[in-house]
Amino acid sequence: MPTDTTRPNSWDFGLDSAIPDLGSSGDVEVSSTDFSDTYYDTEDRDLLAHGTTVVFLDGGDEEGREPGWRVTTPSTGEDIAEQIDAPSTAVPSVIADALWGLSGGKPLRVAAIVHTHRTRHRHLDATGEHAYDVVDDTVSATVTGPVATATSWREVGVQAESNAIPKSVRKRMAGAGARPASASSTFERAIGHEVPRPAAPASPAAGAVLDYVREQIATIFAGDVALRRGANPVHGVRVAIRRLRSTLRTAAPLFVPEGLSDLDTELQWFAGVLGEVRDREVLRARFASAVADLPDELVLGPVAARIEEELSAQQHHHRQTVTDEMRSDRYRGLLSTLGTWNESVPLADDQISTKQVRQIATRAARKADKRLAHALETGNEEDLHRARKAAKRARYAGELAAPVVDKSMGRSQAKRYKRIQTVLGEHQDSAVAARALRELGAGAGVRKGENGFTYGILYQRELAAAAAAREAVLSGKN
Repeated sequence: MPTDTTRPNSWDFGLDSAIPDLGSSGDVEVSSTDFSDTYYDTEDRDLLAHGTTVVFLDGGDEEGREPGWRVTTPSTGEDIAEQIDAPSTAVPSVIADALWGLSGGKPLRVAAIVHTHRTRHRHLDATGEHAYDVVDDTVSATVTGPVATATSWREVGVQAESNAIPKSVRKRMAGAGARPASASSTFERAIGHEVPRPAAPASPAAGAVLDYVREQIATIFAGDVALRRGANPVHGVRVAIRRLRSTLRTAAPLFVPEGLSDLDTELQWFAGVLGEVRDREVLRARFASAVADLPDELVLGPVAARIEEELSAQQHHHRQTVTDEMRSDRYRGLLSTLGTWNESVPLADDQISTKQVRQIATRAARKADKRLAHALETGNEEDLHRARKAAKRARYAGELAAPVVDKSMGRSQAKRYKRIQTVLGEHQDSAVAARALRELGAGAGVRKGENGFTYGILYQRELAAAAAAREAVLSGKN
């Protein structure tokens, strides 16, 4: 998005200052253009708190500036670019609906109108080839609110196709009194005094905890946007929820206790809603592969088509349930709590020590080892499931600790328990698949031209896979 990006090669200039001679060895081509951008947000700047901007571009004569709407959501790893023929006085519903979770359902209104007069100096080298551009922007912004405010500034940027700006250019800019641009985007510059900035962590360990928690929250919110756009981020969101819930449990003493249990309950609820979709998605892929691997003579009837039909219908039903729940007051409350945590994670004491984080990882590892030993002794399916969950928590505790403890206590712990989790997960997946096949096979037996023969073979293979996974655990191959 050309009007709302980080500008590492930009400098603040006085409105009446002259750009210095940058030592160009060739000609300089000069062109000018004017354009306006209208930014939208809630009155409380909820979108900005999530690093998201909504802007309507009027086009102008600047190359690469097509008129239309742009939405930048850094946490999703992609930009939503909507070419919509709609006036800048109303945010199109396709954008407002996609950002409902980030905005808290609040209306999106004009937050700032930014007008830019741009003069572009295109520098050529001695051979007449393009060397770099100096982009001189004089900007005036009007910020809306109870009392409208107007600001003006001048920003000069240097752009090169290779992104390698000559050192001589940097030195001459600094020598002319230029200073690095004070904000990463035009919108932030316009309302810089209102941009929320989390306080710096009191210790490296506190920073590791805050970063880990906020990373999971950002993934959940990014997933909210993706889900509302019809994408399928279910697996990633569920993993982020698991990581966050695990941290709330293993690192509970680090947080203010009030509301901790309630947040865990609500996260568990939404993870369960998503899980119904994910389970069918996994089973569809698993069974399609399993049927394809069978010899033709063992596949009696339209087995693959029937499984796909049944599970696809179930998945669609549960995906609609997700959509419905995402409109509920309960889900709105969960997002509100996560938004509050994102702004200020409620640490019981911001003076977290490396020792505390190390102890959290150690305790989680010991608990996982204890549960695994018990499961190895009993071979009970429920005990193996509990061991798997403990291994996940030990893995995530290792991830949490990795930035501030030695390697053996961090990344190595996460890696070890990921292996254990994988083996135990295969046992769990096989057990779930076997139950699903039993239900599918029972239904096939009552349809004309179909029978449960192939389902029985698949069922037996899943039991064998579960037994093999159990044996791998019992033999210590993890």
